[in-house]
Amino acid sequence: MILIDGKKIAAELREELKIEVSELKSKYNKIPGLTVILIGDMAPSQIYVRMKEKAANEVGLKSEVLRYPGEVEEKTILDKIEELNKDNSVSGILVQLPLPKHIDKQKVIESILPSKDVDGFHPMNVGNLSSGYESSIPCTPLGCYLLIKKIEPNLNGKKAVIVGRSNLNGKPMTQLLLKENCTVTITHSKTKDLKGECLKGDIIVAAVGMPELVKGDWVKKDAIVIDVGINKTEKGIVGDVAFDEVSKVAKALTPVPGGVGPMTIACLLKNTIECFKRSN
Repeated sequence: MILIDGKKIAAELREELKIEVSELKSKYNKIPGLTVILIGDMAPSQIYVRMKEKAANEVGLKSEVLRYPGEVEEKTILDKIEELNKDNSVSGILVQLPLPKHIDKQKVIESILPSKDVDGFHPMNVGNLSSGYESSIPCTPLGCYLLIKKIEPNLNGKKAVIVGRSNLNGKPMTQLLLKENCTVTITHSKTKDLKGECLKGDIIVAAVGMPELVKGDWVKKDAIVIDVGINKTEKGIVGDVAFDEVSKVAKALTPVPGGVGPMTIACLLKNTIECFKRSN
C-alpha cells in the first residue's frame, strides 16, 4: 500500500510556488499578497492562521493577518473587506471560518470580490467551477485532487465515491473529478447502503466528520482512499477512515494527520498566486 505523504507533496508544491513567486516578482516588480481576517480567539482558528502565515512567508508572499475581537460588529468586517477589495497590493482575501454567531457568514463571503476569493466560496466561483469555467477552487478539494493525481495521473472512466455533500468539500470535489471524466457518486447520511456504494469506488473521498466510518470491508482492492476527516477521539486524532483496516486493501491511502491538511494550506498559497496572475 502507498501511504500518500501529504507533508512531502505539500513541501514539493511550496518549493514550486516559491520559484513562481520570484519569477512573478522579476516580471511585474511586485509580489502576490494574502490578507487573512481572524475574528475571536478560537484555538483551532488561531493555529490554522499561524500555519497559513508561516507558509505564506516561506514561499515569499506578502502576508498580513488582521485580528479582531469576537464581539466585533459585522459592519466593521464588511467595511474592511470593501477596503481590501480596492487595495491593489492584496491579491487574495480569506476570512477564517467559523465566524461568531452575530456575523452573517454568507454576507461576508459574498462581500469578497470573486477575483480575490482564495477560498473559492463566493457563489460566482462556485458557479464557474460547476460550469467548467476558470475559478478559484476551494483549497481542501483542490489538495485532495492533486494527491489523487499524484497516484493516478489518468482518471478517465474511474468510478469515484464522495462520502459527504458539503459545500466545502463534497460538491467541489465532485466537479473536479467530473472534469477528469470520472463517474461520480455523492453519498451522505441519508444514502441507502453506504457500504455498497463505497465498494464500487476506484476512488473514495471521505469528508463527513464521522470517526472511522469507512471500514476495511467498505473498500474494494486497490482503491485510492483520501481521508479528509479530522476527529478528536479518546485515542487521539483520527480520520473518517478506519486506517488500520483500510490500509490492508487500498492501493493508496492518506494518513490523518499528515495527509490532506498540509495540502490545504499549500493550495491556499497556490490560489493566491493564481488570483495575482489573473489580475495582472
